[in-house]
Amino acid sequence: MSDLIAIVYPDEQKAEEVRQRLLELQKEYLITIGDAVIATKTEAGKVKLNQLMNTTASGAVSGSFWGLLVGVLFLNPLIGMAVGAASGALGGALTDVGVNDQFMRDLSNSLQPGNAALFVLIQNMTADKVLKEIQGFGGHVLRTSLDETKEQVLRDALQRASAVSEPDAAPAE
Repeated sequence: MSDLIAIVYPDEQKAEEVRQRLLELQKEYLITIGDAVIATKTEAGKVKLNQLMNTTASGAVSGSFWGLLVGVLFLNPLIGMAVGAASGALGGALTDVGVNDQFMRDLSNSLQPGNAALFVLIQNMTADKVLKEIQGFGGHVLRTSLDETKEQVLRDALQRASAVSEPDAAPAE
């Protein structure tokens, strides 16, 4: 069973740093990520999704290959490749892998302009080690599918990091 975690960061750059760190942890077999998408809200209020993988491009590549193969069989590889690429791109554009795009857009509407939310679909993880690696980035939990105990542990760890990164007010003289 997969868990969904959405964490809000002050900007897209910070969210991207966390996503890259999670991808590094995946290479170390500490986490298995099904999807990792960054949603940002522009100053105009529009929500933009920065997907981990482009399904349209991968569909076009796959479609080109299969179209070329079918085209060779019917003695017209160029037409087969063009039709295959077009149908693959269309199929890829219509495919939604991982976290539902509309769900992310709806949830991201509550963001302040300029903020970014990192949506991570986690299939498996060594929670204590992963949390130790990302808690220094701070952030605020927007939504999770974790049970209440695990969610509170995540909130507490991110809260400690946020408290450390905020400078204390200078004493009045």
